[in-house]
Amino acid sequence: MEKIVLPDIKDLHLIDVYSQNGGYTTIKKAFGQSPDDIIDQVKKSGLRGRGGAAFSAGLKWSFMPKTSDKPKYLCVNGDESEPGSFKDRQIFEFNPHQLIEGILITAFAIGAKITYIYIRGEYHKWIKLMQKALDDAYTRGLIGEKMKETFGTDFSCEIYIHKGAGAYICGEESSLMNSIEGKRGYPRVKPPFPAQNGLWGCPTTINNVETITNVPAIINKGWEWFSKIGEPKHPGTILYGLSGHINNPGIYELPSGTLLTDLIYKYGGGVPGNKKVLCVIPGGSSMPPIRGDQIEGVKMDAESLKAVGSAIGTAGVMVMDEDTDLVKVLARITKFYYHESCGQCTPCREGTGWMLKILNRIVRGEGSKADIDLLISVANNIEGNTICALGEAAAWPVKYMVQRFRDYFEARVKDTVDLPIANKVHSMRHTAIPVADIKH
Repeated sequence: MEKIVLPDIKDLHLIDVYSQNGGYTTIKKAFGQSPDDIIDQVKKSGLRGRGGAAFSAGLKWSFMPKTSDKPKYLCVNGDESEPGSFKDRQIFEFNPHQLIEGILITAFAIGAKITYIYIRGEYHKWIKLMQKALDDAYTRGLIGEKMKETFGTDFSCEIYIHKGAGAYICGEESSLMNSIEGKRGYPRVKPPFPAQNGLWGCPTTINNVETITNVPAIINKGWEWFSKIGEPKHPGTILYGLSGHINNPGIYELPSGTLLTDLIYKYGGGVPGNKKVLCVIPGGSSMPPIRGDQIEGVKMDAESLKAVGSAIGTAGVMVMDEDTDLVKVLARITKFYYHESCGQCTPCREGTGWMLKILNRIVRGEGSKADIDLLISVANNIEGNTICALGEAAAWPVKYMVQRFRDYFEARVKDTVDLPIANKVHSMRHTAIPVADIKH
């Protein structure tokens, strides 16, 4: 199988090696076409976003206004803060120039003269590596004003790296734009959408790093070629990130629709100690988990995972063996989203904290059966009631982990729990009363 995003070419991160392997030739081909032709090819290829939502890339590009008095912007989302996701940094390190070429083609197609690559603040190493690649491309006249002379075109594009400050919420597209503008990373209410009102009120398109890196191959080899790789409704290769209880963790570039069991056993080398798989989260920590006894035959693409009640997300596959304490896992995931909630929406701000308190209570052995249904109730009240998708990101793991592994949670709670009563007279402070005796 031919790798598109991370080909097995030594030192491909070096501009000379990339150029020797056909690099920066596809951009010349793109300049010989109209922007509408490029958008149409990407649309026909079936390329879908690799950052979580799996939305059609070409369709998103077509939302940009053809004519505008305002400048247009392209934002490349390399925030990659989803637990279990570590694919984009591989591109920064091993194939940055294909990303740059993809940016130039995309910017030309949508008419953007300025591009911002937003990279999470913790990625110090990868920020330096990406900046080095940009500097080399600028020196060769491949970016900026000099590219007019290099490629014989009227188009030019400046590319800047914007370093985040470590907030998960800034992976959400409108928070990302606020961060670039120097504002607090709060999601924006939509509509208006970025294509109409994005950076500084101007038309803006936001795509994931991996999505953009696929573009040169599509323009070079044709949309028909790309559309035949993997699953027809979600074509192309995907960077699958295997982590957790797996013998060979890492990034594997494979066709979409690869069997989940093949990922775990054929490529990942199976589970240490040949233990059974208890649970798999297929797309980063915010996606609904799948029971280990239900992974047979499950394909890793957007439509197939949707059919089994989960989602592809960032394709960060987290494997948990039979000895995993799922209650502690869920408590840790919930703590992350509680910590990362921006606090703008009440259901998310308050609900994540409530879910964490309940889960910590169960971990301590102080939970009751009523807590299980209470967890699902709080999750349902968060889901769909927030400005951005962090609400769902926090609610889905709780809701579906509890529903699909209810037996594990019921084994950790009691029918009745004695709770201390805080506001009692001094002489009674060391007594407790059963929950059942508390009148509601």
